[in-house]
Amino acid sequence: MQRREILKTVAGAVAVAMVAPALAATEGHEHHHDHGGGKPFAGVIDTSSDCLKTGEACLAHCLVLLGQGDKEMAGCAQSVNELLATCTALMKLAVQGSSFTPAMARMAADVCASCENECRKHADQHAECKACADACADCLKACKAITA
Repeated sequence: MQRREILKTVAGAVAVAMVAPALAATEGHEHHHDHGGGKPFAGVIDTSSDCLKTGEACLAHCLVLLGQGDKEMAGCAQSVNELLATCTALMKLAVQGSSFTPAMARMAADVCASCENECRKHADQHAECKACADACADCLKACKAITA
């Protein structure tokens, strides 16, 4: 296995390890304890977790390219790193049904828009960047839907 494939595999495993517990907490829970109203932030939970998965893969890809001397990926790596921090907080608040979720979603919308713009610059050359940009666009829509 080449170094690049190993890094992709590790990044994928890290993404799954980070997201799986939160997803497990949301899946099936409402069947056991329906408190009425369902999950008000279900769209944000789904799209922020998608951002985490695709963002981890994009960041790992950027780091490989940066390690090979491709300085063009520095901006992408930085914006994805910001996205990961933001979407982690957003997803945790949304899963809890926190009253702070809409405020976090307003900020996350800005971060998602910024990351999407940065990733779109590389989307034609790198599938990881395209997937991340698409996930950011979806999360941006979900964030706007709960803050409108």
